[in-house]
Amino acid sequence: MPLATWVHDFRGLLAHTSRDLGTAAGHYMQSYEAALESGQLRGAITAAINIGDCFASLNDNESALEWMQCALDLARPTGWPRSIGACQTHAADTMRKLGRLATAEELLRDALHILAPVAGARTYANALFHLGELSLDKGDYDTALDAFSRLAQRAEALGQADFRSMAQRGSAHALSYLDRPEEALQAAERACQLATAQGDAMHQVAALRVLAMLHARHELPPPPGMLERNPALHFLHQALQVAASIDGYVPPGELFDALAREYAHAGDYARAYDIALDAGMAREKSHTQQASNRATAMQVYHQTEHARSEGYHHRELAASEARRAEVLQQTSDTLERLSAIGQEITTHLDASAVFQVLDRHVHALLPVNTFAVYMLDGPGTALRRAHGMEAGRPLPDNAIPLSNPRAYSVRCLLGRREVYIAQVPPRRHAYTVPGTLHNQSVLYVPLMVGERVLGVMTVQACQANAYGERERLIFRTLCAYGAIALDNASAYRQLQDAQAQLVSQEKLAALGSLMAGVAHELNTPIGNSLLIASTMQQKTEDVERLMNGPGLRRSDLAAYIEDAGKASALVMRGLHSAADLVNSFKQVAVDRTTEQRRQFDLQQVSNEIIATVMNRIRSSGHRIEMEVDFGIAMDSYPGPFGQVITNLINNALLHAFDPGGNDGSASTGCMRLCATADAARVQIVFEDNGGGIAEQYLSRIFDPFFTTKLGQGGSGLGLSISYNIVTALLGGTIQVASSGAGTRFTLDLPRVAPRLDAADPASIY
Repeated sequence: MPLATWVHDFRGLLAHTSRDLGTAAGHYMQSYEAALESGQLRGAITAAINIGDCFASLNDNESALEWMQCALDLARPTGWPRSIGACQTHAADTMRKLGRLATAEELLRDALHILAPVAGARTYANALFHLGELSLDKGDYDTALDAFSRLAQRAEALGQADFRSMAQRGSAHALSYLDRPEEALQAAERACQLATAQGDAMHQVAALRVLAMLHARHELPPPPGMLERNPALHFLHQALQVAASIDGYVPPGELFDALAREYAHAGDYARAYDIALDAGMAREKSHTQQASNRATAMQVYHQTEHARSEGYHHRELAASEARRAEVLQQTSDTLERLSAIGQEITTHLDASAVFQVLDRHVHALLPVNTFAVYMLDGPGTALRRAHGMEAGRPLPDNAIPLSNPRAYSVRCLLGRREVYIAQVPPRRHAYTVPGTLHNQSVLYVPLMVGERVLGVMTVQACQANAYGERERLIFRTLCAYGAIALDNASAYRQLQDAQAQLVSQEKLAALGSLMAGVAHELNTPIGNSLLIASTMQQKTEDVERLMNGPGLRRSDLAAYIEDAGKASALVMRGLHSAADLVNSFKQVAVDRTTEQRRQFDLQQVSNEIIATVMNRIRSSGHRIEMEVDFGIAMDSYPGPFGQVITNLINNALLHAFDPGGNDGSASTGCMRLCATADAARVQIVFEDNGGGIAEQYLSRIFDPFFTTKLGQGGSGLGLSISYNIVTALLGGTIQVASSGAGTRFTLDLPRVAPRLDAADPASIY
């Protein structure tokens, strides 16, 4: 667009040079429009001046004056002296042609004053020329001579030949009427010489006419080589010849009138009559040309108006499209933002967090004074305010019975539709909840998931008509996201409750298994001790009976003492074994219930863990081997570690060793626990020789509640809890590999477990 300004300006200049003024005006108008659209103010001012000049040349002075005024209106706010001075100069010349000489002089004086700081510019010289021309028209020859003299000085300084010729010609005219014919003749001859040297035919014609006027008014020496009857005729014929050489130029009737007067003055009335006829024909041509020019000007004007109207229409269309595009962009941006908000809202699984996110975004997107969320209570008889903010302050709890016919929230819930009141009636203020503000606009939208309605969300504003279609669309979308998020939060809460219940059951089952193991392991040594004690009791009664009766022989006493020694040794061994088992069970129980961090020996803890489940292993007909070296010291959590190993053993007993024969008997399985360690880490491997894990289940075995033995003793939580303990509490990793030959679990643990943040405890269950 910036380049188009100067392209059209150049085309206008070419057309103006070739005297195609209508085409020139059209190009200048295109240049003007392009300059305005591209912000080229100086280019627009220049184009407007050129358009006015074209209309002036087409004798449409009214249109010329309109464009000059347009240029002046553009130039004045800028304070640019050249632009303002040029506009005033051209406007003054148009006023002069319209005969409004006083106005023209005022404009020219003002232009010269404005151009004084740039007196060296061509614009200033042009203003001097027009002042001289105006002064000649007014008959103020002293002012005219002064203006042309100053113009001559500026022309010399600028080196402008056209201004030199114009200054000399104007000075000659003024000097003639000031009765200084000799000086006038010299000035006119210089003007003619300058125009001839420059090849400017128009200025040459003007200079020759001034020479003819001088000789007609004054007695001056005739020019050399004169062939006519007097010098005036000589110069007038020369002017006519030069005018005839100008393409498309019609000599003015005034030139023929001057010739006719001179012939009549010379007594050649016939020739004067013929010239007078030529003058009439010239005027007729001139009038025809003027009419054509006016028609051209009118055509240009109508074309311009049509172009302006069409341009305005196109601009309006463009503006409309721009507004539509802006609305679409705003809609797109809003939808994109709402999508991001929806993702943020639905990621939260806590109702209070959902309320906070909704509150923040509602206040960011809508005019809000009050924001509240009402949820349907358990019995379904009332709406209870779950969240509410008004003017930055939390609202107190509130319950609205569904039997309340006046409540907008109840109407919204029961009708399952949006309720919007653009202007709350004053009578409704009587039902406002005490302690809250009287809002003018209220909007209620139900929170629905499918066919289920969860509650109602509302926004309210102090001003009336606060929520248009766009605002209501935004709020409906937020309500939809909020309903989904709140439903997810409720489902997640129920899931957490169910999970907590299952975890509790899992813990109770583990405790039952532990107690069963304790009972079985203690039953053997205690039972043996009880049997020996009862035997010794019987033998003691026999010895007492012999001692009190027939007599106790030495051999009987020796046998009794020998049996008592053996029995006491067996009892002590059994009781020591029971005591060791009790101590192991106590340590495991303490570790599992307290989850305390302490230093321990891996071999010792592993033995204690296996001892607690040995009864189940034996009763299942399987066996377990352990290869853990003594002296692997760890600073970690023995209780959770023991739970992991116990879960792995129970998982193998439940899943790895299925009954093998048609009779339902189970093949004997073997489990193996081994450990290797370096300075910083320990690698623990638990493996079995069972049937392995199916390929489709291998990636899911650590998922919570995933089990292939649902209803057969599997809860789906054991391996999930083990995974959480290893990764979140023990600071290690757990991997599984399986084939038809068995399954291997590999635990890679640091010997020193990471320190936990008390403010952010590890989530195990």
